[in-house]
Amino acid sequence: MLRSVILAAARSQKVERLVETAPVSRDVVKRFVAGSGTGEALDATRQLADAGLCITLDNLGEDTLTADQANATKQAYLELLAALGQAGLTAPKEGGGGVTVATAEVSLKLSALGQAFDEQLAEKNAREICEAAAALGTTVTLDMEDHTTTDSTLDILSRLRRDHPGTGAVLQAYLRRTEGDCRELATAGSRVRLCKGAYKEPEHVAYQAPLEVDKSYVRCMNILMAGEGYPMLATHDPRLIAIAQDRARWFDRSPDEFEFQMLYGIRPEEQTRLARAGHTVRVYVPYGTEWYGYLMRRLAERPANLAFFGRALISKK
Repeated sequence: MLRSVILAAARSQKVERLVETAPVSRDVVKRFVAGSGTGEALDATRQLADAGLCITLDNLGEDTLTADQANATKQAYLELLAALGQAGLTAPKEGGGGVTVATAEVSLKLSALGQAFDEQLAEKNAREICEAAAALGTTVTLDMEDHTTTDSTLDILSRLRRDHPGTGAVLQAYLRRTEGDCRELATAGSRVRLCKGAYKEPEHVAYQAPLEVDKSYVRCMNILMAGEGYPMLATHDPRLIAIAQDRARWFDRSPDEFEFQMLYGIRPEEQTRLARAGHTVRVYVPYGTEWYGYLMRRLAERPANLAFFGRALISKK
């Protein structure tokens, strides 16, 4: 029922206006979204880089329904990459296994580039962004969305990697298929972000109990750590972070052979602590004018996120 209420609110322009003008909303947006434009995203990126952190930037927007919208998203990413390059924030360094680890890269949702109505257009737009990123020495990661797009996203990833092998993948531990996908992608030079998953999925597709999701995350982590690729472990869970550090020792991985990833505004003190301990920590930084839809979808997909964001507002640890 809570999910239905949130979805109804997401579609209501009246509720949107109320939320956008409420003082508490400004606090939430400022904490979890790095502004509405390229300039603000660049400022946030500089601050994080100065603190010793790496960054991946997401231009908000998922419900793209026309070619014009898809092309506008592509242009926004090209503008962002040019700005990052001019600011010297795309300088690469060598990670373990020869993987390029850039200070700042970008994350793409193929749905924002036209995937829902024209997969070829989405791939073409993603390819142009990959080419622009490569020219600046940085990388692109393809975000994963609901399970109906998984095969399409992985197929596009495979084709993009023929020319841009550093293109990153995202796998979601709550999907029952993900252990197999981890085995397929745990290859030399393969950058793979492992997250728990945030979409509402049916039981036959995804684990439902938090404990089962955690167990799957650890199994998938073990596969990636044992493989030849570059694991990117997206979690704020202290238990999983500790397990990851233990697994790195078990599989004889040095701190430059994997990285942790966390959301902008979530546990910033822990992000800094891990970086100071020698780990690569990459912060996922969303920005753009569509913050209302972004936050509401995160809440609707898993209403437990409401408590998660609430805790983050009162704690930096």
